[in-house]
Amino acid sequence: MPARHLRLARPEPSAPSTTALVTDALAALRREMEVPESFPDGVLAEAEEVVREDRAVPGPGRVDLRDVPFVTIDPPGSMDLDQALHLERAGGAPDDPAGAAFVVHYAIADVGAFVVPGGAIDAEVHERGTTLYAPDGRTPLHPAVLSEGAASLLPGEDRPAAAWRVVLDARGEILDATVRRAVVRSTQRLTYDEAQARIEAGVPGDALLLLREVGELRLARERERGGVSLEVPEQEIVTRDDGSFGLEFRSTLPAEAWNAQVSLLTGIAAARIMRAGGVGVFRALPEADPRDLARLRRTARALGIDWPRETPYAELVPTLDSRVPRHAAFLNEATSLFRGASYEAFGGTGQEPGVPDDAAHAAIGAEYAHVTAPLRRLVDRYGTEVCLALCAGEDVPRWVLDALPSLPRTMARTGQRASAYERAIVDVVEAALLTGREGEEFDGVVVDVEDDRERARRLEREDADEAGGAQRGQVVLADPAVRAPVEGTDLPLGDPVRATLREASVPGRRVRFTVG
Repeated sequence: MPARHLRLARPEPSAPSTTALVTDALAALRREMEVPESFPDGVLAEAEEVVREDRAVPGPGRVDLRDVPFVTIDPPGSMDLDQALHLERAGGAPDDPAGAAFVVHYAIADVGAFVVPGGAIDAEVHERGTTLYAPDGRTPLHPAVLSEGAASLLPGEDRPAAAWRVVLDARGEILDATVRRAVVRSTQRLTYDEAQARIEAGVPGDALLLLREVGELRLARERERGGVSLEVPEQEIVTRDDGSFGLEFRSTLPAEAWNAQVSLLTGIAAARIMRAGGVGVFRALPEADPRDLARLRRTARALGIDWPRETPYAELVPTLDSRVPRHAAFLNEATSLFRGASYEAFGGTGQEPGVPDDAAHAAIGAEYAHVTAPLRRLVDRYGTEVCLALCAGEDVPRWVLDALPSLPRTMARTGQRASAYERAIVDVVEAALLTGREGEEFDGVVVDVEDDRERARRLEREDADEAGGAQRGQVVLADPAVRAPVEGTDLPLGDPVRATLREASVPGRRVRFTVG
């Protein structure tokens, strides 16, 4: 599921106090939501213990793939490297099916090689569920000695991995897929900029050139399935020369979309293996709620994006360019269509036999499983273990089967916390953007309004005199691209308005507008 990622630019010594307000507000948010600052001593001790043993040893049950020139592609400075890839044209391997055109090698960090089922690390990551991201840092799922050290696919280091081999035909369709435990050695750690530059240079023989070819094929197959990929740009809170705050978008590169398609391809292959084996956990997403689509259309209007009524959402998105600020803002708002995603586990201990028939991922247009980010997401370790066992013709480990029934609840609980954390961070950022501009008017569009029943229930809960009976809703501004609460009499849903900023509080994580 795409998410808004915001980064706080390092302030200059002379930066205004608003920067400190943002930092303080984020620290207060972490205290309020009980986001852990560190790991318990027992977890750290266990992590130090497990990394003492060399897990990257070829032998029975772990094939030696150190001759495959894997590379990683990640944001600058990343140390928790889950994935490394290498693509090649099919060379007629004896077991490759007819029509094979490409082979995708995708190495995933073998977190299962380090985490003892039922141990201290295992218990802690079940509490955390996922890595949490904030503009001023992140709260990792695993201790750094694992996530940024022994388990990370760092260049020049022998590492244990779950190595996927996915065979594609000339159209990019999956012909065969398998995964096995391996030892790999990444040759390079590339940023997206570096990967894009290498692809554009087009040096003959560079295996990275196939990333574009395979990525474009998979994007075409995605469109055929009715799926859609969002290029959600990273946002950076910056301090301008005049002391005001701004929110700037780092546009996504084509290489990011192509790289994402390899991850999606692997998740689709994993779901197929799970379905065939009758055990696993799908990532499911229902079709977008018509009300959310209507709200997004109003947002497009607020941002000046032409979205003809007859054009489906899946056809609009590929026409947008995240380098255009209003397009980037729209893509951020479009993440609202991904609400309702869930995990569907099956084949676990005590569960009825059978595979769910209604657990497809609407945005991908296929059944899908999370297996490619085990350093940052708990469920991926379980999905990987299922696929490893099924591909080896072995029984799925009992500890995996026992955990599957409760895993969706664990991920739902921790995912809700991550979403609430993200929403609160956006509130802080938007308040910082608007601090000092109280009383100003902004152009916008009212994109959501409470109905009569919602309004009546609210007035019953509140002091009617204090509330004044005002109607409440949400307004999206054209500049800056902010979505915030608004009050007024008979708010004009979908119509342009002049909204007056009444309050912008960074410590309170609150922005409030009025109309009329």
